[in-house]
Amino acid sequence: MELGYIVSGLFVGFMVGLTGVGGGSLMTPILIFGFGLSPLRAVGTDLLFAALTKVGGVWSHWYHHTIQWRIVGFLALGSIPSTLITLQILKTFQSDDQQLTHLINLILGVALILTALALPMKNWLKQAIKANHTSKLVQIIHRLRQNKNFIVIITITVGWILGFIVTMSSIGAGALGSVALLYLYPSLYMNQLAATDIAHAVPLTIIAGLGHWHLGTVDIHILSNLLLGSLPGVYLGSRFSISLPDRVIQITLSTLLMLIGIKFIL
Repeated sequence: MELGYIVSGLFVGFMVGLTGVGGGSLMTPILIFGFGLSPLRAVGTDLLFAALTKVGGVWSHWYHHTIQWRIVGFLALGSIPSTLITLQILKTFQSDDQQLTHLINLILGVALILTALALPMKNWLKQAIKANHTSKLVQIIHRLRQNKNFIVIITITVGWILGFIVTMSSIGAGALGSVALLYLYPSLYMNQLAATDIAHAVPLTIIAGLGHWHLGTVDIHILSNLLLGSLPGVYLGSRFSISLPDRVIQITLSTLLMLIGIKFIL
């Protein structure tokens, strides 16, 4: 069984390196369907797994000064309180296992479907931005961005939503967060958006993961084995990403996430 967790970590790490999509989109379903973990235990374990695998990315982006800390702060103003409230909700309903499992499965399904839809949307936004904001939607968002108070409020709201979704499902900090930032801050460079998204995801997943640990829903033994596989997996995936077409990767991953999301809901 330990080998199975290591191989799973290797696979998810490889996919993260290959696609840039957060590991939670794949790891949580694998822990539930592949190893029979309860949804709550799978989410808790994956949250700390995600936090530890993202720390190195934050250090790299901080060194290159690409993190927009002001935006990270606005996101955290929403996500951290939301995470703490969501953890309290989980604690309150932890004794009602059946109802809580149904709720987490529903949120997992919705989060996976949104992630599957976000992948092509992210690429479309990138192309629109490169085309000097020729898209009407991007132009509208760009005009709204001139109202700084409006953008701040929306950014905090996005953080609040992400805090709830991530704490309940361990999914969304990467794909959904990056798409939201592309909408709200289209003038930033792609490396700045990626760096800002990761910098916000780390404290969010750490707090949510530690909260789940306090609830007793983190399996440290499984977590350590997943990390043994994921670290070399990320490296291998990043090397292979150079030679594989982006469109093939995107269509395959989006289809897979959509099918898994539908399975959770049904």
